[in-house]
Amino acid sequence: MRTLTFTVPAEYEGCRLKGFLRGYCRVSARLLVKLKRVHGGLCINGAHATAVTLLHAGDSICLNLPQDEESPVPSEIPISILYEDADLLAVNKPAGMAMYPVPGSDSGTLSNAVAFHWRTAEETCRFRPVYRLDKNTSGIVIVAKNSYIAAALSHNIQKEYIAVCEGALFGCGTISSPISLAPGSKIQRTVSPDGEAAVTHWQSICSKNDLTFLKIRLETGRTHQIRVHLSSVFHPLAGDDLYGGHRDKIGRQALHCISASLIHPVTGEALFLQAPVPEDFVLLLHELDVSIA
Repeated sequence: MRTLTFTVPAEYEGCRLKGFLRGYCRVSARLLVKLKRVHGGLCINGAHATAVTLLHAGDSICLNLPQDEESPVPSEIPISILYEDADLLAVNKPAGMAMYPVPGSDSGTLSNAVAFHWRTAEETCRFRPVYRLDKNTSGIVIVAKNSYIAAALSHNIQKEYIAVCEGALFGCGTISSPISLAPGSKIQRTVSPDGEAAVTHWQSICSKNDLTFLKIRLETGRTHQIRVHLSSVFHPLAGDDLYGGHRDKIGRQALHCISASLIHPVTGEALFLQAPVPEDFVLLLHELDVSIA
């Protein structure tokens, strides 16, 4: 069982425990319900408490998180771990590895690999990625080890992607176009006025040989967002044949989540994580005379 401890600051004097947990600690409503049902789930200064208990400055609040009972089926697959502590795990996902199993195949995914890593470390955790990467997108994936971290980090991680698109793009810009499922498809997305809001910021680093090296940041996290947005402005990612790209230079979409920054919800530490660029992407960058560590 993971125990988290918080000290009540002066501005929360006289506040009810529920308000402190939901506001200051960013505890989700779902987790708060679970903690109410767990014996000793909510404690103040070592004593059992309820959600309506009044707080005083300096009180020590303990959350005893319920233990996960299930984890994914483990598969002995090597993974590159960038960071790990008691609350979160960051890995460098390779291209070609799906996040989750699909019907008929319950192995070979990131969830299976992470489960094996945790089993070796004698930990039992659900697989809770804070965000997802497409199967053929490489780079950093951050996985929460408990529901508190998952909720606290949701929409609170700043990621930077690098990409190579087809054609020449210069300067920088923003694509703000809603995205929806393409008619008649269960996979492909498209720009549509009836879709969900999606905002992509891009910056051109260099352009050569009808290719452009980009740095990209997202305001939203729609499925296939970068791929759809660049295709919609007639600059599909190199290798992304689903959205109009060509695979003569690289055999998958040229997209890599290179960095992630966040404030650790428990320690308050600022974390900046980077994922090495995979070999196929490095070789593609040679086409632009770009060298990247």
